[in-house]
Amino acid sequence: MNAPDTRHLRVLLALALTLLAVALLWLLLGVTRSALELWRELASLPTILRYALIAALATVVGGSGWLVWRLLYPKPRAVRRAAPPDRGAVEQRIRQLQSRQAETAALEAELQELDRRAAGTERYIAVFGEISAGKSSLVRALAPEATAAVDVLGGTTTLVSHYHGQIGGAAITLADVPGMQEIQARERETLARDEALRAHAVIYVAAGDLTRAQDRELRWLRGYGKPLLLALNKADQFEEAQRAQLLATWQQRYGDIADRIVAVQAGGREQFVRRLGDGREEHVVRAAAPQIDTLRDALQECLSGDAVALEQARAGAVIGRLGERIGAAEREQRERDARVLIDRYTRRAVVGALAAVAPGTDLLIQGALATGLIRDLAALHEVPLRQIDLDAFLREAALTLRTTSSVVLAIAGNALKAFPGLGTLGGGVLHAIAYGLIFDSLGHAVSRTLLDQHGLDQTQAQQHLQQLLSEQTRGRIAHVARIALGGRAQEQDPD
Repeated sequence: MNAPDTRHLRVLLALALTLLAVALLWLLLGVTRSALELWRELASLPTILRYALIAALATVVGGSGWLVWRLLYPKPRAVRRAAPPDRGAVEQRIRQLQSRQAETAALEAELQELDRRAAGTERYIAVFGEISAGKSSLVRALAPEATAAVDVLGGTTTLVSHYHGQIGGAAITLADVPGMQEIQARERETLARDEALRAHAVIYVAAGDLTRAQDRELRWLRGYGKPLLLALNKADQFEEAQRAQLLATWQQRYGDIADRIVAVQAGGREQFVRRLGDGREEHVVRAAAPQIDTLRDALQECLSGDAVALEQARAGAVIGRLGERIGAAEREQRERDARVLIDRYTRRAVVGALAAVAPGTDLLIQGALATGLIRDLAALHEVPLRQIDLDAFLREAALTLRTTSSVVLAIAGNALKAFPGLGTLGGGVLHAIAYGLIFDSLGHAVSRTLLDQHGLDQTQAQQHLQQLLSEQTRGRIAHVARIALGGRAQEQDPD
């Protein structure tokens, strides 16, 4: 089969390119002519006016070019950490938690520790890093008079330990914090982070290139504005060229994050084979001399700065972390208060269902009760609630409940058979338990949405409601059943 003849297509393409070249040339000639005419007109103007017009044209062209550049290459927005709450605001929030019978001993102890360290003259340094990076060995090298247990298998540092020493004649306290990725990592990482925030400076220790998790930790520490040193420990385990390459990579990647990047050898133990005179070989283990002079110098330089600024950065980090912890405590307290409120309305719904002559098909039997539940939850979470939003949500909830009522009854009936004495209850009590499950689900769906969104997001609340209605857990059913039995006993014996 012969190839198709493309000669005509090539001719058309050549003609199009020729026309395009002529058009561009004509445009260039027109622009040049216009520029020459403009220049002649400017030359005929008085000197002052001519230079003023030239400056105006240059400003317009330069500004337009800058705007186009910014549109094409926008400047990355700097990530700014929110300003920490002040001391007075933190103390006020703690008092509010106390008034609601919340546990605040740990929060108050943090403030006391903040004041205790501020009153002293010591500088606190947190030695931070992953498990087996050699933190304890480095602490022992920086404070030779202190003792720190080092397990070659890794991970013996399970609590925060403090060791006193001196740098350049100034008293320091070194905090050996739990290593990352230890057993019970979440609890230990919290301890390590909190101690790092309490310190005036942080030494981040690594025994090799940083992982993504280490990279995040390092940047998180930098966000608090306190001196941060990045130390490559066990530097003797690298070839000279390999070590230089790694340090160069760190400098390029973290030069604007760490105040200093150094290579150290914290000591520990070294092994070698010694040949004896009779030809036998002897395996010798001895203490390796630490090489930390560069780290000592960098640390001394960081701590010799403005003492007021160091303390302000430390206090700001502690207060900021306290604000986060108080926020978590406030959320937990509101969740507890919400559970009490939801149980109260669930009990009312159960009692109302037991008092009914015959259970109806619409399981949301008391619109006023549901309205009261949602309004009280909004007041508890300090979220403004409009009547129009409340009415719209209840209409959607009623539709959801009509389509899932049979499912709720089936779940309640089947699950109650697993509880001795509850599987033989009459239909009225079973319907009352179903009412209780609905109000319990409705309350928790709304409460979770108010907490997460700080508003009544109808879509999210409906999703939570459908999930809770279809995924009734054994514990929730037993809880509502106990409420129903209590309501039944109250109905039979009102005295």
